[in-house]
Amino acid sequence: MNEKIKNVKAREILASGGTPSIECQIELENGVKEKASVPFGASAGIHEAAVLFDGDKKRYNGQGMLRACKIVNEIIAPKIIGRNIFELEKIDQIMLKLDGTPNKAKLGGNSLLSVSLAAARTAAASLKIPLYQFIRQAFKLPYKGYSLPRPMMVVMEGGKHADDSTDFQEYLFSVNGTKSVREAVRWGEECYQALKSVLKTKGLNTNVGNEGAFAPAGIETNEEPLKLMVQAIQQAGYKPGRDVSLSLDPASSEFYDKAEQKYLLKRENAALSSDQMIALYNEWLSKYPIISIEDGLAEDDWAGWTNLFSELGGRTRIIGDDLTVTNSERVKKAIECKAINAVLIKLNQIGTLSETIKTIQLGRRNKFWQVISHRGGGETNDTFMVDLAVAVNAEYIKVGPARGERTEKYNRLMAIEEEI
Repeated sequence: MNEKIKNVKAREILASGGTPSIECQIELENGVKEKASVPFGASAGIHEAAVLFDGDKKRYNGQGMLRACKIVNEIIAPKIIGRNIFELEKIDQIMLKLDGTPNKAKLGGNSLLSVSLAAARTAAASLKIPLYQFIRQAFKLPYKGYSLPRPMMVVMEGGKHADDSTDFQEYLFSVNGTKSVREAVRWGEECYQALKSVLKTKGLNTNVGNEGAFAPAGIETNEEPLKLMVQAIQQAGYKPGRDVSLSLDPASSEFYDKAEQKYLLKRENAALSSDQMIALYNEWLSKYPIISIEDGLAEDDWAGWTNLFSELGGRTRIIGDDLTVTNSERVKKAIECKAINAVLIKLNQIGTLSETIKTIQLGRRNKFWQVISHRGGGETNDTFMVDLAVAVNAEYIKVGPARGERTEKYNRLMAIEEEI
C-alpha cells in the first residue's frame, strides 16, 4: 500500500479550558484528508514531553500555540510530504530525529503528536476502516477479538483542578458490574447524578471543575468524598464494590514537599511520610471498595513506590501516571523496582503514537492494567484516545462524566460497541 501525503497543515484551536491547543490536518494525493487535535494537562508531571507554548504574554497569557503550528507547517511538513501515509512508525521516527531531544523540547511534543495522530486517522480513512481497527492492524497488535474498556469516571476533584476543595486531585467511579458499555456508562452517570443529590443534601455546591466532576468548596477531609460516593452508589440503586467501585488519583507530586520529604495535607493539617501515606491508603482500603490508586506517591519517590506496591499491590491496582508518563523507559524502571501493576496512558505525555503503543505493549507483557486517559484543563473534542483504548483492549478509559469534550469520548465508545 502506498498513498502519499500531499499536504500537512496545523492550526491553533481552543481547548476545554479556553486556552489554545493545536490541530493538524493531513491530505493525501488521493483526496482523503483527516485531522487530529492534541490535549494538554493543567496538572502535568515533570517527566512528560514538553508542550511548546509561544511565551508571548500579549496572547493568551503566553500560552498560544502559533509556534507549534509553525513548526508543523514549516519544519515537519516538508520532511513528510510525499511519504507513504501507511508508514506511521517511519513518520514518527523522522519527527523524533528532527527534534533530537529526550523530551521533545526543541519541536514540542504537542507539535509532533498532532502530526502523528492525524497521520493514523488519515491512513484509516484512506482504507475506509475504523481507526481502532487500523491501529491494531498497523502495529500488528496480537489481540484476538475486542474487549471494550469500562468507564473510570472522575466525579469529584480537587488539587490543581479545583479551588478550595480537597488536596487529592481526583475521586472516581469505576464501573465493573456489567459487560455492556452502554449500560456501564449509564450506571456511572446515574451514580454521578446521585452524587449531585448527596452533595446538595450536605449543603455543598455542585459546580463542576476541569473534568466535569464536582468540585465543592468546604470539604473537610480528603476522606469525606469517599463516604459521599459510597452513599451515592447506594442511592442510585447499585452495590458498592460489586457494581461500581472507587478509584483514587491523589496526584501526590502536587502536595509533596521535596525539601522536607513530606506530603502536606492541608485538609488534615498534616505532614506525612511515604510510609504514613501508605498506612492511610491501607486504612481506606479496609473501609471502602477502592480498586485502584493512581499516583499515590510523588513522581520520583521510587523507594516509597516500591513499598506502596509491596504493601498494597495485592489488594488494589497501583497505577503509575506522573511516575511513568507513558514512557517505556520509566515503565521499565517501575517494573524493575516492582512499583506498579497498572499504567495510565496519555498520548501527549510521550508525543507520538508509536512510542505510546510501545509503552502499552510493555505494560501488557507484564500483565498491567491499561487505563487510557483524558487530560484535565486542556482537553479537546478529539476521540482518538477511545479508539486507541479499543485497539489495545484496555481495561478502562478515564474520562469525566460531564462537559462536551468528555461525553464525546463516551459517545464514541458506545458507537464502537454497536459496530463490533
